[in-house]
Amino acid sequence: MTENEPSVVDRDEFTVRRTITIAAPLEKVWAAITEVEHIARWFPQAAVLDGVAVGAGGVFTFEGYGDVPVQIEELDPPRMIAYRWGSDSSRDLRVDLDRSTVFRFTLEPVATGTQLTVVESGFDALTDPATSMENNRGGWDSELDELVAYLEGGS
Repeated sequence: MTENEPSVVDRDEFTVRRTITIAAPLEKVWAAITEVEHIARWFPQAAVLDGVAVGAGGVFTFEGYGDVPVQIEELDPPRMIAYRWGSDSSRDLRVDLDRSTVFRFTLEPVATGTQLTVVESGFDALTDPATSMENNRGGWDSELDELVAYLEGGS
């Protein structure tokens, strides 16, 4: 499995960032971050999206956290998708635009496969930005390692 550096918190910008390399073609990585049948194999335990288009909504279900509302904010296939999610939202399964963060996946082909960068921003809108950034830093380390294992494992 490809070894990658851990996520980094930028406390001044209220962001968490991680760049990884995956030994898989861009199209395969794109499918893994946009198609629910793939998303649920590495990220949440279950994923529902009502489409892959700006404004499309859905729910990601995480063990221990329950249902988290998501909404696609930006889309530039097959290079970038940004999801807004209810990290600090009420649990009515709608994203609260004032109490949520956005995570943006950007893909670039490289000689060894695909470079994926995730940047999650907007933590300054949450109740406890420092704790949320640290929790999500650890989350991105774990989840993106699972993505690498999923795509490089041939599943």
